[in-house]
Amino acid sequence: MLEVGCGAGTDLVRFAKGGAVVTGVDVAESAVALARRNFAHHGLHARLCVGDGEHLPFPDASFDFVYAHGVVQYTADDAALVGECRRVLAPGGTAVFQVYNRVSWLNALSQVMHVRLEHEDAPVLKKYSPAEFRRLVGAFADVTIVPERFPVRSRLHGGWKGAVYNGVFVATFNALPRPSSAASGGTCSRSAGDDS
Repeated sequence: MLEVGCGAGTDLVRFAKGGAVVTGVDVAESAVALARRNFAHHGLHARLCVGDGEHLPFPDASFDFVYAHGVVQYTADDAALVGECRRVLAPGGTAVFQVYNRVSWLNALSQVMHVRLEHEDAPVLKKYSPAEFRRLVGAFADVTIVPERFPVRSRLHGGWKGAVYNGVFVATFNALPRPSSAASGGTCSRSAGDDS
């Protein structure tokens, strides 16, 4: 499996512990250095390399599973990154992406209370409606988009805004009935007959 934007390898270590043969790529050399130290600390093996998600350094159809959690919205060319993930995904494989939902309670509350989302000061930060994201991943043969259930408790903000958010809004929202399943972002698969 491939993680695009692996950072320090936190999620990649979990995949490796579960038995996956893992590869991680990140645009930041410092992140890849931290991931190497993380894997050494856990006594695990991974192929880790510095690379741009918009131009992945791997041949076509190299991976059965491609994972890009919280990466698409920070890249200058989101279509190129998604296209590269599809290119390196083997026929029958699965890609999982997580992005910010522009049409969500979390985004609405951040606007109303003027509480910034994580990494909102990044050079690029995009938020997608479900329809916009579906168009972005439309070249995949099978697309499932599942909005994550928000809000969840936040450790990013303190003071009265954090207290109101965690104590009132989150508690009230979580008292509402839950749908039968919850996941983040979207999953996409490439069928055996698909063109790259």
